[in-house]
Amino acid sequence: ARQLAWRAARGLGTLLDSAAPGAAAFRPPAQASLFGLGHTTLHDVDNDVRRPSRQALSSYARGNADGYCGTTILCVQKEGQTVLIGDGQVTAGHEVIKHHVRKVRRIGESGVIGGFAGSTADALTLYERLEGKLEEYPGQLRRASVELAKAWRTEKYLRRLDAVMIVADKDCMLEITGNGDVIEPDHGVLAVGSGGTYAFAAARALLDVEGLSAMDIAEKSMRIAADICIYTNDKFTVECLPEAASEEEGGDEAEEGKQSEDSTKGED
Repeated sequence: ARQLAWRAARGLGTLLDSAAPGAAAFRPPAQASLFGLGHTTLHDVDNDVRRPSRQALSSYARGNADGYCGTTILCVQKEGQTVLIGDGQVTAGHEVIKHHVRKVRRIGESGVIGGFAGSTADALTLYERLEGKLEEYPGQLRRASVELAKAWRTEKYLRRLDAVMIVADKDCMLEITGNGDVIEPDHGVLAVGSGGTYAFAAARALLDVEGLSAMDIAEKSMRIAADICIYTNDKFTVECLPEAASEEEGGDEAEEGKQSEDSTKGED
C-alpha cells in the first residue's frame, strides 16, 4: 500500500509537469511520516526506503563524519629502525570509554608489525587474514598486502569490514584500506586516524633533525597529536624493529661476558 501511494504521488507530479510545464510540479517530501514511517528517508519506486549505510553509522558513532576518528597510528622509519606507535583511547560518540587499549601488535612470527584504526573485531579479522597471506608469501610483505587488499575489495564477507591498517617490516611500510589501496610512502612516515594528520606533520618536520632516532620522533609526534586531537591520548603502545628488547639482552650478555673475563683475569 505504501508503494502504491508513492507511485500515485509521483504519477501526479508527472501529470502536472505535462499539463503545465512552467508550473512547479508536486513532489513527495524527502522525509515523511506516511503510514507510520516516521523519519525514514524515502527513495525511488524500486527502492522506496533507503536505510543509512553501515559506514555512515559507524562514522557517526565515532563522533566524526570523516570516519576513523577514534585513534591515531603513526609509523616512522629512520636509519634502519622502524617504530610503530598508537594511542590507547577508545571513544564512543562524545564519551571516553577506555584509556589503555592495544592497537599495535606483532603479526605472527613473520617479523611484521601492524596497527589499525576502526572497528576492533574487523581489524583482528584482517590481522588473521594478513598472517595467512604472509605464511603463503613468506618475506614478501608487499605481495601479501596486495593479496589481502584484493580479497578485502572483492570478497563479499570482507567488504563489510570497517578498518584501515598500517603494516611494516624492516624494509617497508604500507597502508591498506578497504578500497583496495596499498600505499607505500616516498619518505619514512605514515599515519592514519583522527590525529594522523597532526602526527604526520610533526614527524615530517622532525625527520631531518640530527640526533633524533625513529623512537624519539614517533613519541614526540604522538604527544603533539594527543595535545591537539580530542580522540587521542598519551597512553602509547609501541612496537619496534629490530626489537629493542633483543638489543638490551645482547648488551646485558656482553656486559656479563666482560665481567666473567675480568673475574677470570683476577683469579689468574
